[in-house]
Formats: sequence, structure tokens, C-alpha cells
Amino acid sequence: MLESVLIANRGEIALRVIRACRALGVRSIAIYSDLDHGAPHVREADDAVRVGSYLDIDEVVAAARATGAAAIHPGYGFLSERAAFARAVEAAGIKLVGPSAAVMEQMGRKDAARDIAVKAGVPVVPAYAVDDPVEDMRFPVLVKAAAGGGGKGMRVVREPEAYDEAVAAARREATSSFGDDTILVEKYVERGRHIEVQVLADAHGNVVHLFERDCSTQRRHQKVLEEAPAPTITAETRRTVTEAAVALTAHVGYENAGTVEFLLDDATGDVYFLEMNTRLQVEHPVTESVVVCTSPQQRATGATGAHVDLVQLQLRVAAGEPLPFGQDDLAISGHAIEARVYAEDSFGGFLPQAGTATIVRWPARARVDHALESGQVVSTSYDPMLGKVIARGPDRESARRALVAALDDTAVLGLTTNTGFLRALVASDEFRDATIDTAWLDRNTVPEPSRDLARVFVAWVSAMLVAERDAGHPFRADGWRSGADPAPILVELDETVPVDRARGTVGDHEVRQLSAERHVAVLTIDGRREQAVVNVQPHIVEAVHRGQRFVFERPDVFGDHALDVSDGAVIAPMPGTVLDVRVEPGQAVAEGDVLGAMEAMKMELAFKAPFAGTVSAVDAAAGDQVALGARIFLVEPSEGDPSGPGDAG
Repeated sequence: MLESVLIANRGEIALRVIRACRALGVRSIAIYSDLDHGAPHVREADDAVRVGSYLDIDEVVAAARATGAAAIHPGYGFLSERAAFARAVEAAGIKLVGPSAAVMEQMGRKDAARDIAVKAGVPVVPAYAVDDPVEDMRFPVLVKAAAGGGGKGMRVVREPEAYDEAVAAARREATSSFGDDTILVEKYVERGRHIEVQVLADAHGNVVHLFERDCSTQRRHQKVLEEAPAPTITAETRRTVTEAAVALTAHVGYENAGTVEFLLDDATGDVYFLEMNTRLQVEHPVTESVVVCTSPQQRATGATGAHVDLVQLQLRVAAGEPLPFGQDDLAISGHAIEARVYAEDSFGGFLPQAGTATIVRWPARARVDHALESGQVVSTSYDPMLGKVIARGPDRESARRALVAALDDTAVLGLTTNTGFLRALVASDEFRDATIDTAWLDRNTVPEPSRDLARVFVAWVSAMLVAERDAGHPFRADGWRSGADPAPILVELDETVPVDRARGTVGDHEVRQLSAERHVAVLTIDGRREQAVVNVQPHIVEAVHRGQRFVFERPDVFGDHALDVSDGAVIAPMPGTVLDVRVEPGQAVAEGDVLGAMEAMKMELAFKAPFAGTVSAVDAAAGDQVALGARIFLVEPSEGDPSGPGDAG
């Protein structure tokens, strides 16, 4: 076995590799950038080395040399499919946990991989040359970059008139993303299934498949949900794709874990090779959750075998060991579905989000691969994936219901994630019935969760805290507890909500409290049990219900004097961006004059003069990012102004 492995990655996949190393007694070595100096993967590894960038080949290889690493595990993303990185690792005399540079170079390019697939007898999508006459093409076609992946450099072209511009745009994006503007043009399958086969090969000529996954639920070629086994394919299709994947893997002399991707045309039943991913896949946990290794004796008795661990198998293969099983030793047991949790606003244009994850709750009733914890800063500098929630069951429907429950238990406050979107999607009739194809999310929308129930939670908890305050039970930073029944309270949110805890009503809703502690409230609302994570702050209240984050401002704070004022200092009530500054030092202002504005939590807030006086300081400029409590302006009162600071009357 390898003595030590440097992990050339970050986040949840780095933690996943660390766990595998620990299980095998292998010393794990992390690398980290300045942004990640206190990240979970740095704390968990046996050793850690700073690098300027995860993409700097020379620095990563130098870190491996300096720490005496016997091998480098690239994870996925970053350098994982860069043949230049594989060559540098080989030149340094270090083992890459993956295929050789030569194989990676061939299979990492869609054009070269296509040619190899043809030679291996694997069916491929009908294609055109980029410069073929447009009138000879049958539209729609898919224009895509030959290098790289992740949906970058892809365009669907439906009319001949749009072809030239699509090719030019795909070339620009391919050059920017991969440094290579080579383009492929293929038949576009309108209604298709994305089927991929997990393969594993050792250095002794042994190749096996670990069955297939369905990754059809995707948006703009980016996967959203993945499951294993594929729920809609026939036994004949399963045999076709698995045999083709093994043949291709053996033909190219592949070593270690890889994935061969196929497109199944729903209209014709034809299946086509798409590409090969020469690395571990993001969705590998669904395969680990359903593929078991059974000995001949276990098969004879019907006993369930042990689940495979793909990362441990990767490390064993990299150490030169033969595969510990043959194809006949592998079987499928149950069903598993994975949901990718991203820092993005799915109901606001899928825009990436950033900020501090103030409270993080991951589900206990599912496998969760993540590297996000409470208090952690999420930056736009890296991929927005925060974690993966994986649920399994004896069949697909039980796995689907388990995933809905797990996403109900998932909560991230402080920034918006796609968890509510995922929950609504997994709970949908279309996903339940397995009718979602690769373009479904591009044709359809997922209903946005209602704020109504979240408002009930926020109003109930706010009223509870008022009762505790009045009863002498102060709000605690680590959560809250239930107090005595108070008189009815009007809670001011985006609307006025009457709360009568004695009668058990919030507006028109009947409410009963089951529990409330450590930010988690469990209520029955109109007879149905519901749960939410609620965080009451001085200026906003957040609630996560069914995975969706809702933010309510508190109008008692955001009134005519919306932003905090202390002794003439006008300060920011939350982190945000200064939109404009309308005054300068020495300028006279009247009470209520607008001094400037900021944007925070998607709200535009006006800075207003607290009283008549003179602006003595301007501490920010338009475009500045400001922290909670930062002073933006200082106003000195006019002489003799009774409304100035420090005057009791």
C-alpha cells in the first residue's frame, strides 16, 4: 500500500479522499490556498502545504516532493483531467491516482475519444465536420468544445442561420475555459437520457464495470440529480452500455477509476458514446451505495455483500494491487439518489451566492459528503458546490422519499442555496415517475416554494422571543427555548402578522408548538407537522423551510431612520454594497435627507440624516463592500438643535 498521498484538491472531495486514506493507514497530505488556510480539509489531513493556486502544476508537484508523497490524488475539477499535470507527476517519479498522461490526453479530448470509440466498436453520435455545408446538416445540432467538460463551450443550434454565430461563441468559450478552440458538431438528441458506466481497471489487465448511473436531471448540461441504477433502461440497453464501456476501457489501456458516458435517444432507443471522464466522478457515492461485492459462497446463500469503496479501490490500484474481485462478484442492491447542494439562487436566475454560512444543518438520515460548517465563508472564487446529499433505499421510490426527508432536514442560513429547488424537484411528479430527460429543466420550471409557512414560523418564533424577553428569559446566541404563554402580539414583517400563542394562532393558521430549541422549531400548522430552522437577528429574520431559505426584514428597524444611528454615526445594519454617496464632508443636511444608499440581502436601503446638521465624515464610496456595523457617515448636529444626540427631550 502507498505510504502517503497528496490530495490536489479542496472541499468535500478532499475530505472524502482523507477518509479513504485513514481507513487504509495512508498518510494524507492536503494543499491549501490563502482563502482555505482554516478549511476543514486542512484540519483533517495528517499534513498540509500552502500553494498559491490549486491550478499551479509546478507548485502542486513541488508540494508533493517536499512532503515525500508517494502519490497524488487529483479528485475532480482543477487539475484532475489535465494531461500536462499527469505528465509532470510522472516526470517527478510520483504516482498519479488515475490513468497515464497518454491515456488522459487521448480520452480527455472528445474528438480523440470519439475516434477511439469507433475503433473499439462503440456506437457514437452521428457527426458533421465544422466546415461542412450548413445546407447538408440536419438540424438541430450540438456544437461543443472538443476539450474540457462541464457544459462549457456547448451550443444547441436549431436553425441554419444561427450556426456560424454558435460556432464562434463556442470557440470563444472553449478558448477561455480550456485554451483550445477545437469544435465538434453532432446530432442533437431532443429527448435523451444521460447514462454513464463506472469502470475500474488495474495494471494487470483486469477491467470491470460497476453498473450504470442515470444523470439525466441536468440544467444546461450541468448535473443536478444522479441515481443508480438507471430507472428506465432495458436489460438489453444495460448490457450494451456496460459491455461497450468495458471494451473501450480495455482498448485504450486504461488504469484506475473512470466513467464512460452515453446518450440514450428516447425516440429511437439508440444509445451513443459521448465521452470518457478520466477521473473520479462527483456522483460516485450513488454507485458506492448500491454496488456490492459478493463472494461465490455469499451468492450461493443469497447473503448481501459489502459495499464497494471506490476511493479505497483507486488507492489500491495506484499501489499496484490487482482488483480484489471479478465482474461476476459484483451486484446491485437497492437504489440511491444524490442531490448536489450549490451556493446559488435557483429561483433568482441561478445566480451564484457568497457570504458567511451562519448556521448549517446537514441531515442525519442520509449520507452527506460536504465541507461546509457553521461560520464558514463561502467565496465565489471556487466551484459553488457545497456538498452532496445521498439517500438510498431498497427501491427507487423509498430512496426518493428518503431524499425528500433528508433535504427537509438540510438548512444553510446566511446565504442562499439551491436546497429548496432540489427538494421541490425530487418531490415532483415528473421525477417520481422518472420522466425527466436531459433538457427537461431547460424547458420547464420548478414551482417556487411559498413564503407563507416560513412567515408563520418566523412570526411564531419572534413572538416567543418577545414573551421570553418580557418574562426575563433573554435570547441566547446558541438558540432559544419556549417561554410562558404571552398576550397576543403583532409581529411586523413584510406584512403585519398577529400571533396569539395562548389560542395557538398565527393569522388564520392554527399552530401548536411541538419543540423549539437551538434554532429548530417544530410546529403543527393547520394539523400538519412542519419543521424550520429560524434565526432572529437585529435587522432580519431568516427561516429555512423544506430546504428553502426565506429572509424577512424587520420594518421596526428599516423605518424612516432605517439604518442604525448612534451619536450622529450612520452605520450599516448588515453586510452589503454601497450603491451611491450623495453628500460630502462639510455639507449641511436636514433631518431625513438621504445621504446615500446601500444594497444588502437584495434590499436597497437609504442612509438618512438622523437630524439637521453638518456631514463631518464620509467613510465609504460607491461600490465599497461594507461590514455589519461599519460607519458610513457622521453627522454633527446644528448648534441648539434639540433633536441632536444626547438630548433626552
